[in-house]
Amino acid sequence: MTENDKPTGELTLRTLAMPGDANAAGDIFGGWVMAQMDLACGIRAAERAGGRVVTAAVKEMAFRLPVKIGDTLCVYTDIVAVGRTSITLRVESWAQRYLTPVMEKVTAATFIMVALDGDGHPTPVPAEG
Repeated sequence: MTENDKPTGELTLRTLAMPGDANAAGDIFGGWVMAQMDLACGIRAAERAGGRVVTAAVKEMAFRLPVKIGDTLCVYTDIVAVGRTSITLRVESWAQRYLTPVMEKVTAATFIMVALDGDGHPTPVPAEG
């Protein structure tokens, strides 16, 4: 990781990439990485909404580098906009390489989450207090 290439946002989730999450070459499936990003967004958006949220959209995700077995996936989230019922987050995934301090950016995307009421209908996100 260089001085100008650091994670943006709040560290929301850290997890270990295991053999069951990889293909035969030892590369972690992109879908697994995306699922971890979705979990992180759900955590951060639910905290902001004070309740249940669901993923409404994911905008443009491209993988720059692979995640390997043994790497620690670090997911950073940043709330960039709050609408009436939606929360938009910028999400970055970084791989801390196995048994090293090296951190490399794997991918980034924008996730849009929607707050739901008890009946599963969109509900207003409360004002920040």
